[in-house]
Amino acid sequence: MAEPRYGSGARNTPGRTTAAKNGGASNGRASKGRAAAKPAAKQPAKPAAKLPATKLPATKLPATKLPATKLPATKPSAAKPSAAKPPAAKQPAAKQPAAKQPAAKPPAKQSAKPAAKSAVKPPAKPPAKPPAKGLTPAERAARGKAARGQVPRESHAAFDPPPDRADPVSLLESQALTRVPELVPVRYGRMMVSPFTYYRGAALPMANDLATTPGSGLIVQACGDAHLSNFGLFASAERNLIFDVNDFDETLPAPWEWDVKRLAASLEVAARENGFGRKDRRRILLSTVARYRQAMRTFAGQPNLTVWYATADVDSLRAQFDSLLQVRQRAALDKSLAKVRTRDSMQALGKLCRLVDGKPQIISDPPLVVRLADLVPEQVESAEFGPQLSNLIGKYRRTLQSDRRVLLEQYAFTDMARKVVGVGSVGTRCWIILMFGRDGSDPLFLQVKEAQVSVLAAFAGASTYANQGQRVVAGQRLMQASSDIFLGWQRTEELDGQSRDFYVRQLRDWKFSLNIETMTPVAMRLYGELCGWTLARAHARSGDRIAIAAYLGSSDVFDQAIAEFGASYADQNERDYTAFLDAVARGRVSAEAGL
Repeated sequence: MAEPRYGSGARNTPGRTTAAKNGGASNGRASKGRAAAKPAAKQPAKPAAKLPATKLPATKLPATKLPATKLPATKPSAAKPSAAKPPAAKQPAAKQPAAKQPAAKPPAKQSAKPAAKSAVKPPAKPPAKPPAKGLTPAERAARGKAARGQVPRESHAAFDPPPDRADPVSLLESQALTRVPELVPVRYGRMMVSPFTYYRGAALPMANDLATTPGSGLIVQACGDAHLSNFGLFASAERNLIFDVNDFDETLPAPWEWDVKRLAASLEVAARENGFGRKDRRRILLSTVARYRQAMRTFAGQPNLTVWYATADVDSLRAQFDSLLQVRQRAALDKSLAKVRTRDSMQALGKLCRLVDGKPQIISDPPLVVRLADLVPEQVESAEFGPQLSNLIGKYRRTLQSDRRVLLEQYAFTDMARKVVGVGSVGTRCWIILMFGRDGSDPLFLQVKEAQVSVLAAFAGASTYANQGQRVVAGQRLMQASSDIFLGWQRTEELDGQSRDFYVRQLRDWKFSLNIETMTPVAMRLYGELCGWTLARAHARSGDRIAIAAYLGSSDVFDQAIAEFGASYADQNERDYTAFLDAVARGRVSAEAGL
């Protein structure tokens, strides 16, 4: 279940954000420097009756957690690298309920201390807005339009960091305090590759910056790290290939604008890296935000269940847009989609394992993949290991739906290893577990990934869930159209005596990320539009979609403002990236490249 903060106003944010009173939105400074987004004439308020359906643009789809045992405080090793993109498409839209959820307890203790200057005090909570539940559509629309008066849409163009802006390197160092020490240099090495890889790993510095920007006061279940590489393809429970948000490590109830700004800035950063010109970059950002706005307006006019069932199904997209593709492009698409459908546990078995004495065993490739038996051989060989593992699997199993518990019980544990994944996640504890069902041709690979406190928590408020793994699972289930059937969570005490939270899912289930580096301007624009539609649908499931749609309006005022913000923040990202490289060069932080 989701966290119950959707109907109430946003918290005050530090810096320049000012909470509005009595229904409060927060104001930010006007934009300086780059050409500011042009103000549009005020849109007359219309009740949120049925809004016209918007079409998603045709998209060329290009070629292509588990139970922890008493997990060890890991030992160092040595090692190798990793990599990642472009479809986009149009989708039908849908309408959403103002979500209310039962509360849980705030997270347990935290061990990471922020670096001196980088700590930010959690903002105070402003007076709550009336919840959307109980309001008529017209009242909800009026609520959104009222927010425009307090926080003009043009104000979102501004990014004017304060003189005392927290040092991004210090913020990254604060995260390192709770991570596996030997893997932190691997994380920094991956962030060094380019401004875009730095951006991927710098969710905390950007959260700190977003907290100082204007906010309408409307809250949704936010992704928290909605950059363009955190969208992708995967299999639904019904075995359909769908496109959706696919990373929820930072999910938390927060202002919807934060996700939109993170997505827009990521497109600007990636487009610069691909060598696109200023006009192409601007067009990409405007198209992405326009699609978000249009989709939200469509969802605002639809019934709750229509919104809930909306999805970006690849087969439906193909039926709608295949006629726009050339014969050669359709053939390439067929080949890519066929390849995606082979990315499952059986494929992972062939890639990650070998037979040892006739039994499958995960291949160690330190420091990227290290078997548990190599990390703590004494524990694995002890008589207590089996019962401990069974106990942990049992705790995780209880977080699944009853039918899925029955399915999981049909698999037996075979092997387990620590595995490095991603960029921003590197250094958090992540395990893969190999299990088998009826025989050796029936493998199941689960990923057990550590869930730490969200980077948004210091600015949007602590999670209502005591278990951070449960926070991730609840947010994922709320935002995604369809989630992994083995998605669950658990808490375990590791050998260092620290209690840590984890969430669990399948390692591979037709999961596929698009290759951003090979995208053309047109492909990135279409991909951005698909991401914009998908993010709007995810937000519409939990927030007040009618109020957000009314705030956005029918003109491109908000689109222009966010395009301006994205360009300004990409400039800031380049400065931060340069400062980060300097910190590595001076030895302030250690980085291990090429892994």
